[in-house]
Amino acid sequence: MSTEEKSAAPRSLAEALRVRDDVSLAALLRSRPDLVTPVPTDLTQLATRAGTRASVVRALERLDRFTLQTAEALAVAADPAPYGELLRLMAGDPAVAADPAVAAALPRSLALLREQALVWGADDRLRLVRTARELLAPSPQHPSPTGLGPSVREATAGMSPGRMQELLAAAGLPSTHDSVSAVSALGALFTDRPRMEALLAGLPEESRQVLARLVWGPPYGQVTHDPAAHLRALLDRGLLLPTAPGTVVLPREVALHLRGGRAHRAPEPVPPPVEAAAAHRPQVVDATAAGQALAALATVEELLKEWDEGGPAVLRAGGLSVRDLKRTAVALDVPEPVAAFWVELAYGAGLIASDGEADERYAATPAGDEWRELPTAERWARLAEAWLTATRTPGVVGGRDAKDRTLSALGPNLDRSAAPEVRRRVLGLLAGLPEGASPTEESVLARLRWERPPRGPQREQREPREPREPREEDLRSRLARWTLSEAELLGVTGRGALAAPGRALIGAPEPLRPAPPTGEPEGPGDKLPVHHRALPSTTPPTPAEQAAATASAARLLAPLFPEPLDHVLLQADLTAVAPGPLERPLADLLGVLADVESKGGATVYRFTPGSVRRALDAGRTAADLHAVLARHSRTPVPQPLTYLIDDVARRHGRLRVGAASAYVRCDDDTTLDEILADKRAAGLGLRRLAPTVLAAQADPAALLEGLRAMGFAPAAESAAGDVLIARADAHRTPPRTAPEPVPDGPPVPDDTLLTAAIRAVRAGDLASTAPRKPGPGAAGGGGPAAGELPRTGAAETLATMQAAVLTGEALWIGYVNAEGAASQRVVAPIRVEGGFVTAYDHTADEVRTYPLHRITGVAELADGAT
Repeated sequence: MSTEEKSAAPRSLAEALRVRDDVSLAALLRSRPDLVTPVPTDLTQLATRAGTRASVVRALERLDRFTLQTAEALAVAADPAPYGELLRLMAGDPAVAADPAVAAALPRSLALLREQALVWGADDRLRLVRTARELLAPSPQHPSPTGLGPSVREATAGMSPGRMQELLAAAGLPSTHDSVSAVSALGALFTDRPRMEALLAGLPEESRQVLARLVWGPPYGQVTHDPAAHLRALLDRGLLLPTAPGTVVLPREVALHLRGGRAHRAPEPVPPPVEAAAAHRPQVVDATAAGQALAALATVEELLKEWDEGGPAVLRAGGLSVRDLKRTAVALDVPEPVAAFWVELAYGAGLIASDGEADERYAATPAGDEWRELPTAERWARLAEAWLTATRTPGVVGGRDAKDRTLSALGPNLDRSAAPEVRRRVLGLLAGLPEGASPTEESVLARLRWERPPRGPQREQREPREPREPREEDLRSRLARWTLSEAELLGVTGRGALAAPGRALIGAPEPLRPAPPTGEPEGPGDKLPVHHRALPSTTPPTPAEQAAATASAARLLAPLFPEPLDHVLLQADLTAVAPGPLERPLADLLGVLADVESKGGATVYRFTPGSVRRALDAGRTAADLHAVLARHSRTPVPQPLTYLIDDVARRHGRLRVGAASAYVRCDDDTTLDEILADKRAAGLGLRRLAPTVLAAQADPAALLEGLRAMGFAPAAESAAGDVLIARADAHRTPPRTAPEPVPDGPPVPDDTLLTAAIRAVRAGDLASTAPRKPGPGAAGGGGPAAGELPRTGAAETLATMQAAVLTGEALWIGYVNAEGAASQRVVAPIRVEGGFVTAYDHTADEVRTYPLHRITGVAELADGAT
C-alpha cells in the first residue's frame, strides 16, 4: 500500500463504521438489534457496543456454519490478514488442492461478517473484532473448532534462548542470538512448503504417524520424561513444542502444512438441501390436515369440558402434578406427552388458567366460552397462531431444570425463547419443497444445524461422513422434532407435508408445483428431486402481519371442513353414531346425555343409566329427551333407549339429599329401609330421624356419590326443598390474559426507528468529531478535544449564542438534561430570550428550545465543519 492509501484506510471499527452509508448502517442495526437499545450517541459508542462480549457472542450464535467457519479461520490468521491468506485457510493451498465451491462462497460470508461489524478493514487488511478473536482463537482452556493449536510465536513465548538455538540447529537453520529472529526463522521454515517437505521426509515413519494423529486436533499430547526416539525427533526439530511438563503441542504452522493449508477439515460452503421423502396430492394433504384440525378442536373442547366444573389443583410451585397429568391423558385418551401439548396449547391460547382462589385450581376462562362460539375455522386459527408464537415448550415437560427439579405442565421454566423462530423456520423449509412433498426429518435437522451450528463439543472436527457420537441433542434440534410432530397434531401439516392453511399461516409464497409425474407417488419410498427456491423471511412478522396471515389461513381452511350436522343415527345397542361434526347445541346435549365411546371420522356415543341421570341432573325431563332424540335422529328411536330414559327418570329424584350435615328424604319408607340394610351404606353414618328421613354424617356430595354407587338415583335439593339443577358451567376463572412470549433478545427495529436512530447517531457523531475553533475558554488557547464537553462561563455562553443568532453560524454545545445525562450537540441558534435559546438542533434534525443554565459550554465550529 502507498502512504496515501495507508492513511485513508480505517484505523478502528469506529472509522470503518463512519464511512458506511445509511443503508449499510441500517443492515447492521437490523441484524444486531441489541446495538440500538438504547440508541448510541455517536458512531464511537456504536463501535464500542458492537465489540462487547455479550453482543459479539450473540452475533456469533446467529451465523450460519460457513460464515462461522470463516470467522474461525480469521481468528487463526495473522492480524490483519489479506484476503489471499483467508482464502488459503478456507479453500486450501492452491499448490496442493483448492476447493472452488469454498472460493465461490467466501465473498458472501465475508460480506456478512462485515455487515454485522464482526470484520472490518479492506481486503488487504482484514481484521476480526478483538472480542471475536479472543472467543474463537485456540487456547488450552477453549480449544478452537478448527482443531489448531498456538502459533510458533505463542508456543515458544517462555522458551529459553539456549533451547531456541538447539531447535534452529536441529532444523538446519543458522543460529542467531536474537530470540525474535529465531522464532521468525522457525516460523518461516514451517510455512515454506518445499523446505518442510524435506524436513518431514527425514523423519521416521513413527514420527509421521504421531503428526497424523494430532493434525486435525486436539493438537495436544502427553510425553514421558524420557520420550521415545520418534518423539524425540519431533521435539528436537520443533515440530512438537512443550507447553507444560509432560505436555506438548503441534504448532499451528506445522498443522496447516500437513492439512494442505486448510483451517477446517470439512468446510461447508453450501447449505445441505431439504430432501423430500414422499409426495402426495395437494388435495390429499389439505384434506388430511383438515381432519387433524377437527380432531384438535375436539380434543381441546373435551379438555375444557373435563375442567368445566374446576380442574386439577395448582401445585405450590405452580403447574400440574404428575398424577393430574396422567388423569388428563386418560380423559383425552392420549399419551401423557401429547396431553401436555394440548394443555399447554389451551393455556397459551388463554382458554384455561388458574382461578386465583385460596384453594387454587385450573379452570376454563371466560375467553374459553367465547372461543367455543366462534366459527370452526376461526377457532382453529386462534389455536394455530397461539402455537406458532408461543415460547412455552411442552416438549420439555418431565425433564429437569437447572436445580434438578421436575418440569411440570403449566408450571414455570417452560419458556424457550428460540421456539417461535425454530417453528417458523421448520415450516419455512417445508414451504420450500414442492406442493404435497413431505421432508425427511434428518435433512431438516441437518439444514437447521447448518443455519445455526450448535456451539460446544458437537462442533468438533470430524470426517465428512464420520458418524456423530451419541450425545444429547442441541435445543434447536429438539425444538425442530417437536415442531414436526406438533404441526401434524394441530393440522398445520398433513401426512408430513405443509398444507395450504399452514402455508398461509407463515406468510409463505405460492407453492412450487413439481413437474407432472408419470404416476402418482404416495408411498414413503417415492423420492422427489430436491428443489431450491426462495423461502419465507426469517424476520418475525409484526402483530398486524401475523393477524392478516392467520385470517388468510382461516379462510383457506373453512371450505375444507364439512358442514356441521343436525342429526345422528340411533342404534338398538344404546349407541348413537354422529357421521361428522355436529352443530353446537346437539353436540352439547349429547355430551351430557351420552358418553363418547370412540372418535374418528364418525363419533360413537353410548347411552348409560349414569349418562341419562346426568342429563336429568342438568334440568332435562324425560319428555324433553324423547323429543330431542326423535327430532335429531335419522333412524327411529330404538325401544331400549326409550325404556332406559323412562326407567331412570321414574327413579330419579325419589330420594332427596339436602344439608344437615346431610339428610336423605323419601316418601317411600321401604326404600329407606333398603338403604339402611345395605352394608355399603355403613361408611355414610346413616340413622333414621323419621319414617321418611335419614340423617347422615357425610357431606351432601359424598352422600350423593355413595347412594349412586349403590344403584339409586338421588337428587340434591335446596333448603326450600326444590331440586337443585347441576350446571355444566359451574366454575370459571376471572378474566385472564394469555401468557406473553418471552422475547429472544431485543425486537428487530422497524424502518421508522432505524431511520431515526441512524439520523441521531450521525448527528451525534458530527457533534463529537466536528473540528472546533481555538477559543480563549479552552486550556492553552486551543479548542476542546473531540469527545470532551466544552466549558464556558454563563456570560461567555450567552454572548456566543447572541452572536451566532446574528451571524447564523452553527455552534457546538455541551448540554445536561433534567435526568443529569450529558450530551454534545451541534445547534444553529435562532432566538435567545427569557433564559432560553431556540435553535435548530442538527442532532435531532428539528427546532428545539434549551434552558441556558443547562448548557455547560459552547464552542464555535471550524470553517466548513458543517
